[in-house]
Amino acid sequence: MKEQRRTIGFVCPSCRNSVVADRSLFSLAAGNMTLPCPCGKSSLLVDYTDRDEFDITVPCPSCGEQHSVRLTRPQLMGHRLLGFSCPRTGIDSCYIGEEDAVFAAMPRLEQTLDKQQEQQEQEGTFLDENVMSEVLGELRDIAQRGDISCTCGSKRFTMDIHYSSVELHCADCGGVLRLRAATLDDLTDLCAKSKLTIHGR
Repeated sequence: MKEQRRTIGFVCPSCRNSVVADRSLFSLAAGNMTLPCPCGKSSLLVDYTDRDEFDITVPCPSCGEQHSVRLTRPQLMGHRLLGFSCPRTGIDSCYIGEEDAVFAAMPRLEQTLDKQQEQQEQEGTFLDENVMSEVLGELRDIAQRGDISCTCGSKRFTMDIHYSSVELHCADCGGVLRLRAATLDDLTDLCAKSKLTIHGR
């Protein structure tokens, strides 16, 4: 009997490179599976539940956030190609299916993301320029007070600024704290925090 397999493909939001891997159904159902980008800044996660379902968490290259979808075993294995789109932009963020179908879909996704990036550069760097400016100002104030730290004990960090979010990376252990920076609610949430803690690895 031929082993059942699925090919998974996504585009890393950080380095913008495609990540494609082949996995057996056995490995997907064996427990939590992580498919990392070689750059180390994003990973696709597959969590097998006790209800014979698969919770898939995808790093979205379109909006910079993470999206989750739940699939039953028949849904996962019964389609030649499954595409999952960003609820904010409508652009696909992940493909799962047969190997040739996934490899055929990935170049189209890369082209779509290139066009989106060109449009963003023409219209503005961020989803909401004012919110991002205020968020970065608030982060600067918190950092100047020395109130950004990691659970590993370090207070050294780097910052990655995305289209609608900001990531704080611990410079010592590599832990990440993602902060949304898309709406006024995101800004309000940040302003309500006197300290920020990165969850170390």
